[in-house]
Amino acid sequence: MSVLIAIPARYASTRYPGKPLVSLKGPDGAKTLIQRSWEAAMAVRGVARVVVATDDDRIRTAAEGFGAEVVMTSAACQNGTERCAEVAALLPGHDIVVNLQGDAPLTPAWFVEDLIAGLRADPGAEVATPVLRCDGRALNGFLADRRAGRVGGTTAVFGAGGRALYFSKEVIPYTGKTYADADPTPVFHHVGVYAYRPAALAAYPAWATGPLETLEGLEQLRFLENGRPVLCVTVQARGRQFWELNNPEDVPRIEAMMAEMAAGG
Repeated sequence: MSVLIAIPARYASTRYPGKPLVSLKGPDGAKTLIQRSWEAAMAVRGVARVVVATDDDRIRTAAEGFGAEVVMTSAACQNGTERCAEVAALLPGHDIVVNLQGDAPLTPAWFVEDLIAGLRADPGAEVATPVLRCDGRALNGFLADRRAGRVGGTTAVFGAGGRALYFSKEVIPYTGKTYADADPTPVFHHVGVYAYRPAALAAYPAWATGPLETLEGLEQLRFLENGRPVLCVTVQARGRQFWELNNPEDVPRIEAMMAEMAAGG
């Protein structure tokens, strides 16, 4: 089976304009967010093609500057899934299309590899996405963001067979407990990556945006609102930290995580 990874990136983010071009300083120097996300995608094994999908010439110029293949998509795309649907139509012939969003530079390659394997193993699933069990440190970070009025990571709840029940920017399920940093918790962090079968991806742009997607601002809820199953694939951190860049306050957090990982922490 042939796998295509598309990295959607838009300049005009409501919460963080210009986010793909923000600089992240790591042990290997300063690189833009989009370059670090592209490097994460290039590390995934068994992938036929990796492209950056954007509607912005500034992002195209930056991406081509570090060697990425760029596909220009419509400015009318409402989210990354719609942008990936355009890419899949322009570059047909792939059995699985992966959306590795351009704000997740810490995504380990095995998250994506396990995601692809999970979708392949479940013929009833049309879409799959990784979830990572939060330890106390990650959960406390989520809760601190919510107390500060920031939109942090997304959480997921799922039932039998890993079928998604709901995704939210609130911290769900409610636990009412305090956890030490290393404690496992019942809260799962939704990792911002998706793997689609082409038919489901092609159908997505024609569906109206539903009330839950509108309220939460989460594109994957459109699949659930249209009765399409979403498979949650549990992935393992293997000692790595994971966080998406959602707000300007996340830049020093991610830089600190990169430094800690480089130091072997």
